[in-house]
Amino acid sequence: MAKKRVISKVPCPPAVTLPVLAAWSVKRPGAEVEAFLSRPAFAPEAEAAAAEVLADVRARGNAAVLAAAKRFDRAVLTAEELRVPAAEISAAVKAVPASVKRAVKDAHARVRRFAEAGLREPWHLRTPQGGYAGEFYSPMDRVGVYVPGGTAPLASTAVMTVTLARVAGVREIIACTPCGPDKQVNPVLLYALKIAGATEIYRVGGIQSIGLMAFGTESVRPVQKIAGPGNAYVTAAKRQVYGYVAIDQVAGPSEIAVLADDSANPAWVAADLLSQAEHGSGHEKALLVTHSQAFAEAVCDEIVWQTPRLSRADTVERVLQRQGILLAVVPDLKQGMELINRFAPEHFEILTRDARSWLNDVRAAGAVFVGPWTPEPAGDFVAGPSHVLPTGGAARMFNGLTADDFRRRHSFVEFTEADLAETRASIETFAAVEGLDAHGRSASIRFE
Repeated sequence: MAKKRVISKVPCPPAVTLPVLAAWSVKRPGAEVEAFLSRPAFAPEAEAAAAEVLADVRARGNAAVLAAAKRFDRAVLTAEELRVPAAEISAAVKAVPASVKRAVKDAHARVRRFAEAGLREPWHLRTPQGGYAGEFYSPMDRVGVYVPGGTAPLASTAVMTVTLARVAGVREIIACTPCGPDKQVNPVLLYALKIAGATEIYRVGGIQSIGLMAFGTESVRPVQKIAGPGNAYVTAAKRQVYGYVAIDQVAGPSEIAVLADDSANPAWVAADLLSQAEHGSGHEKALLVTHSQAFAEAVCDEIVWQTPRLSRADTVERVLQRQGILLAVVPDLKQGMELINRFAPEHFEILTRDARSWLNDVRAAGAVFVGPWTPEPAGDFVAGPSHVLPTGGAARMFNGLTADDFRRRHSFVEFTEADLAETRASIETFAAVEGLDAHGRSASIRFE
């Protein structure tokens, strides 16, 4: 265990709001912890804004997209400027340093390998009378991915989304990411999109990009599915276009939970918690669950010591002020796992002496990181699984993004005459019960 830092010896750091330190048990959950676990599924202001902009995009196409880009991103574009041309992508490729290219290629290779290994294979079984039944898969034709680019150009998200669609066999992959008043898209982001396999790139973000992909415009054909994370407004827009297109999930602010005993390093745990608090919305959540009061206090000290030294200290401070970092002390780690499952975190680290043994107790978590040498940012950037994961408690119902999310599943049945003869009576019975005599007739007529 790292030595406890002596805060009084730190040379005048800026004031840092303390994390919430609270006790929790199954029988006595406590108001502070329950308040932390509560995350609203909808942001009313985002829902209203999304409805307005989406209706405009559906009605006016490019004109509405351009108006929204000017309004929200201060980007004055023409319809011809929406799509990033090949020459600009080529220039971006040349501008990216070699070390950055190596990192992007490394991440892409690892993500592609993981995605390929996870693809479901077609399968079939024999029916009782010699026929077949099974499933097979086909790639979607055209999909869209959203890559955030506001507070940070998330090149890693380009890799974690487009690569999966390419592995699935999708031919047309369009990517949308916002530009600023200078109309530029970060060169590293463009490079990552090119390496991952995007076929069209548009310099538009926010609600308007979701509308562009879902409904299409005069110059952009609509997609069949939209994937990728975004802020509350992008999430609201994705939710509202569901049905016009498929979506991967509704993903909100980043989250992390850590289950730790006193064998863990408090400095490492604090760094892991802070890694998700710096994302930018101020609504991020970071949870430590431990059975050691002394360990929780040591992590608290580390957060106070580390936060002022971060380039995004102000962003982390907003999370702290909203009580978004909670250090929960539980009677034992078994009850700690119960708290983790109730939280249903996007990211979950297990930092205990017997870390892997806890995997069987995980019921709700987007991605799990096992042991002291697997910090969550390894998953954000290079480990292999996509970092597009359910948040806000949605890990109870949804899974992280996979290549199979960009494929269609088809079932098939091939009966023999004997199979149909064997099931004819059941088919006719169901048809009679449900008042669908033509259904029954379609089976019986084959034996007349």
